[in-house]
Order: sequence, then C-alpha cells, then structure tokens
Amino acid sequence: MKNHDLPVAIIGGGPVGLSAAAHLKKSNQPFILFETGNQIGTNILKWGHIRMFSPWEYNIDKVAETFLRQALLAIPKKEDIPYGKEIVEDYLKPLANLPGIKEHIHLNSKVIAIGRSGLDKMKDAKREELPFSIQVIENGKFKLYEAKAVIDASGTWQNPNPVGSGGIFAIGEEDNRSQIYYGIPNINETDESKYANKTTLVVGGGHSAIGTILALNNLIHKYPNTKIHWVLRKNQISDVYGGQEADKFKARGALGIQIEKLVNSGVIEIHTPVYIHEIKKNNDQLVIKGLKHKNAFVLKGIDEIISNTGSRPDFNFLREIRFESDASIESVPKLANLIDPNIHSCGTVRPHGEAELRQKEKDFYIVGMKSYGRAPTFLMTTGYEQIRSIVAYINGDLESAKRVELNLPETGVCSSGITTAIKDVEVKNSCTQNCGA
Repeated sequence: MKNHDLPVAIIGGGPVGLSAAAHLKKSNQPFILFETGNQIGTNILKWGHIRMFSPWEYNIDKVAETFLRQALLAIPKKEDIPYGKEIVEDYLKPLANLPGIKEHIHLNSKVIAIGRSGLDKMKDAKREELPFSIQVIENGKFKLYEAKAVIDASGTWQNPNPVGSGGIFAIGEEDNRSQIYYGIPNINETDESKYANKTTLVVGGGHSAIGTILALNNLIHKYPNTKIHWVLRKNQISDVYGGQEADKFKARGALGIQIEKLVNSGVIEIHTPVYIHEIKKNNDQLVIKGLKHKNAFVLKGIDEIISNTGSRPDFNFLREIRFESDASIESVPKLANLIDPNIHSCGTVRPHGEAELRQKEKDFYIVGMKSYGRAPTFLMTTGYEQIRSIVAYINGDLESAKRVELNLPETGVCSSGITTAIKDVEVKNSCTQNCGA
C-alpha cells in the first residue's frame, strides 16, 4: 500500500482532535482517531462542572459547525458561555457521531509508541518514504496501525505538574496521593463531603487555584469548620489579582476582584513564596515542609491538598519520533517566543500554523494544548487554526497553509484558565481549557 492511501492518525479525542477529523473529512482524507478514554472528550469531563471564560464563538471549529448545520443539528448560541460538560454534550459528541467521522474513532485506545515502520529513531534510510507505525492498547489488546501522517492532539490535562517545587515530586508526595487531588474537584456538589469541615491546602497561583479557593469558601457558610490554606510561589499575593475591571473577559476579571476581597477578609491562611519539598503523614493528617524566604517552612494539620499547579506534555510515547521541544516551555520550538507566558497572554499570541508546527520528522505534528507545552496561554480557536493550516498542507494547498484565517478576541490582561461558577459572581467567559499554575 502506498503511503498516500494510508490514513492520517489523530491522537486525542478532544476539541482539537475532533477539529482535525472534521477538516480531514471535508478534504476526503482518510483518518483514524485514537482516544484513551471510553468516550469523546474524556479529559474535559474531568472539569465538566467548570464554566469557561470564552463564549461558544471561540470554542467551535468553523468546518465542524458547517457539518453540524448540514446534519440539521442544533448549534449553541455563540454569545453563551459553556461549561466543560456542555462542550462535550452539545458539541463534541454530536460531531463525533456524524457519518464519516464516527466509524473512524477508536475509544479505549491508548497509543503507547509511534515510530517509522521498520526503523528506529537513529536510522535515516528512506525514512520519509516509510509509513508511521503506531502501537496501541485498544480495549486491553495490542494493535498495530500504519499512517501517512500523525497529528498529536493528546493535550496535557492528564499529566499534571507535581506539588513539589522545581517540577519535581516532593518527598512523600506519591505516597500520600489519596489525600491529594490534581485538578479542580467539584467541591460544591459531588466532592462536598471530602472537603466539608476539613483543613485544605490549595497549591498554585493561577485562575484554577482562585476558583478552587472561592468554591471552598462557599463551604464555610454551610460547614463553619472548613479551613483554607493557600501556598503560592509568587513573591506577593497581589500578583494573582490580574486585570480585574480592566480585563476584557469580565468573568476572569471578576475572579481577581473576588479573591482580593477574600484575601483581605482574612479567611484564608496565605503562605508565599513557599517551595514545598516534603509531604509527611502524621496520623491521618499531612505535614508540609519546604522553604519560605529561604527559611524552613512547616505547615501541620492538613487533611487534603488540591494541586492547581498546571500540567505538562507527555512525550513518552514519542521516543522513536524525531521531534523537538523548547528547553524551558516544552512547547513546539518555533512557538516558544510566541507564547512565553512571561511575555504573552492568550490574546497577544500571534496566530500560527503548519510552518511553525513542523517537526524534523516529516508529516508529524504536535498541536493544541500540547503544542504549548507548559504555557497556560492556549485558546481553542488557536488550535482550530493550527489544524486548518496543517490539513491544507497535507492536501498540497501550500498557499492556504500559509494564510492566517483567525481573529482573536481582544482579551486585555489575559492569563488562561478555567474557573468554577461561584456564588455572587456572574461567570461568563474562558480563555482555554488549561488551568494555569
């Protein structure tokens, strides 16, 4: 079989992976999509109770929308703000069930290795002429697939950063995982009993940490013995307040306003800057050890830890692929200067496409949140533009691949994140599905 008769392999069944499926369907390119979970959008459902900052307008791929309209399926109002679960139920599932897409999706399929058929990473001979070989554990069984190109849209959500400082798991962190939640628990609903009347430590300085703390604060009215500790690595707490009234996304600005009021009320015990190095168990509670202003730091009596320290890409299954990542951000190298969170917000990142995402391994691409590495400045709509450009290139339409067909929102002070719907705040907008550290 010639390579051009083989499918394009898509890794990941989230918004960007499904966008790739839609664009390949439109161009009559064969494809196959592998999703680790038992349904489309599994990672998003882990934060399904969270409302985003951005309206539907920036969360639906244009080609996907066209297919949904042709199938006479309902399209959410573009000005409405979805929860994560609505992204899955009202958009991804209907899209995934369309003829021409549904039959090419493989659920419960974990990609464990990708390489060139018959060659290891070191071999050059006719490398670019050979198909990709994709090893998959599918429904518990090993399977081998071939593809002419690979689009890795596996994201980063399933690979959270540790509580320990320096990106390293603290001593004892892995031993005490039963009392550590990585991500954003559904504190005011299904996880209420876990945190009610408990002393909880929140670690992180992004929007997800703010949302978590505001949700924990809601418990105090019902469960007055609930206590909150907050550990950050920032030099001062005011660094988390963001643009507030100046933020173009009002809900994100509202988070900064709310958390400043809560901090000033004295309800939260704040510890900053703290670098955690050890987590020990004392009876049923945890003892946190580290450094604060280069002095020893010890925090006792913690029942639960919620880690909101962001996430990172998983490159393990790409060991036999010739790819590169930026040394600091772990992004696609050519994106590093475009997306550096020390410089950019999600509204100031220049649109980019196939040329910037191209790797040394021909016809292999890392896209979506994973292409940004550890940077929390990703917008779904930027991922859709990445896909449009890459598929145009695969189709041989080089002019279209070079064009920029994306209008980003004016986001003002913009650091990406997701947040809970909190009391007394009208939550209306999200920048991305990633929660910053």
